Amino acid sequence: MSKIGRRPIEIGDVKVEVKGRQVHYAGKHATGVYEVPALLSVSLQGESLLIGPSEVRTSDTNRLWGLHRALLNNKIIGAGTGFQKQLTIVGLGYKGVKKASGIEFSLGYSHKIDFPVPAGVTVEIDKSGQNLTLWSVDKELLGLVCSKIRALRPPEPYKGTGIRFTGEEIRRKAGKAKV
Repeated sequence: MSKIGRRPIEIGDVKVEVKGRQVHYAGKHATGVYEVPALLSVSLQGESLLIGPSEVRTSDTNRLWGLHRALLNNKIIGAGTGFQKQLTIVGLGYKGVKKASGIEFSLGYSHKIDFPVPAGVTVEIDKSGQNLTLWSVDKELLGLVCSKIRALRPPEPYKGTGIRFTGEEIRRKAGKAKV
């Protein structure tokens, strides 16, 4: 039995309607339809949504049960409140500036890097240009954009400069020892 799949999905202030295998949801940030595979069934009980196996159980049922419960939960949370991640740029002269096309980064290279921000992701940059806050209703898209930004200049272990998630611990290495 799937441990993740058994947990109910809290709806909160999102309106949810179940029509067969389709789950229609509408929140203040997004609306959409999520279709559950034929191996699973969906039921609405009070303020929570339950996903369970259908009559026919196969070896794939548990895997799909937990996966689709997590994906549907992310859709409902995104429709209600959305997702937010914060990035910090560390380094002398390293910064990001919001432009019409996206973000322009100065990261110690010989050139500036233009990063296009996809539709569905909102970016806020503070005055110093070193703290970025990204927001989206799609958790997967938000994580992908954050990882692409971080890959532009990953944190290095000697000085600790680069782009990192806020609160991320970087394992520092000792430099060369003087003899």
